[in-house]
Amino acid sequence: MTEIERFRDAVERHIEATGISPTKFGRVFASDPLFVFQLREGREPRSDTRQRVLAAIQSSEDASRRPAPKHEGAGA
Repeated sequence: MTEIERFRDAVERHIEATGISPTKFGRVFASDPLFVFQLREGREPRSDTRQRVLAAIQSSEDASRRPAPKHEGAGA
């Protein structure tokens, strides 16, 4: 599997796991709402773009694993 194929697979796995729409994924992670659709059509993003998107995916996954902060009541 090539680096591009691994990248596409990581994007698709994240979309599947989170239920995020391809358009929202592109807007949030690549500042391009067409990013995923173009990726599916063969777009090959530059290495720095791939690394930035993968880092953002990892950060998002890490954040979703952290427990939510506990909020104390106002009178506590």
